[in-house]
Amino acid sequence: MSGSTHGSMSGSARPPRRPALAPALSRSELDRDYLSRLGGVPALLEDPSTRMVVLHEGRALGTHEGALALVDPSTLAVDPDAAVFLGRARAASADLEQGAAVLALVVSEEDAVRLGEEGSWLDLRRVGSLLTPRDAGLFTQALALANWHGSAAFSSATGEATSVAQAGWVRVDPSTGRESYPRTDPAVIVAVLDDDDRILLGSNVEWDDRRFSLLAGFVEPGESLEAAVIREIFEEAGVVVDDPEYRGSQPWPFPASLMVGFEARVASGTSTVPRPDGTELRELRWFSREELAADVAAGRVLLPGAASIARAIVEDWFGGPIEEPR
Repeated sequence: MSGSTHGSMSGSARPPRRPALAPALSRSELDRDYLSRLGGVPALLEDPSTRMVVLHEGRALGTHEGALALVDPSTLAVDPDAAVFLGRARAASADLEQGAAVLALVVSEEDAVRLGEEGSWLDLRRVGSLLTPRDAGLFTQALALANWHGSAAFSSATGEATSVAQAGWVRVDPSTGRESYPRTDPAVIVAVLDDDDRILLGSNVEWDDRRFSLLAGFVEPGESLEAAVIREIFEEAGVVVDDPEYRGSQPWPFPASLMVGFEARVASGTSTVPRPDGTELRELRWFSREELAADVAAGRVLLPGAASIARAIVEDWFGGPIEEPR
């Protein structure tokens, strides 16, 4: 028996699992309750507990205190076909009953001006990391669906205007009956590390030349996430990586991405000299933790925003928050 016990333990111990990343926009406390979509928006509007996330030009109405505002739909002129059901509250809060439905609505310029007098318009990139998990999830979901409706108003098959069904989760071609659904475009974003545990960051040609971030790119048809990591890093940096390790994911509704985070190391025996592609990237640099902290503190390097998974992955490698100059 002792031999059996020894044999079961010998060589079988697994390395400790690394804690999963928790990017700002991956948080959510909403029950999406897909069955309620079948009942349509009018029934939801009849419930006095229903509330709305209000959007205009990619921003959401917030309170003067910086929280997401949840508006009573009875104070708005709501076209049921323009509203989208997001889900139901899992727990009660000061501004939302447990089980209450939450809808999203894009409002006109006139309504935006009026509503803005009662609060402020929030930019998800700027406030995503400051919002509560519930509000971050609501804002992210509402913006993603609003962006989809903005691009799916006409059928790709016939060019006809599509109609809305299932509380905003389906659009239907009136001639063919073909249904279209909200889409998500997967992209990989990668912390490339070398044998000295330095991280490779790049500066995009469209950014301030001090801004650096992780390398990223969209997944191509018929391609796995891991294959996309290896291809993208070689295409953008001329560096060969292997054994990509999944670290976490985050929706990025600008307009419809899912950012899938990885860590990968330079393949043994290959060059660590990066070569910017010249099309997307103007510069690539290796940073040690000490070098990155010093350059950020001095204002020589600007990091990705706090709401991005890029920032979460960089700080995961760094070992904690990276202080920026005020």
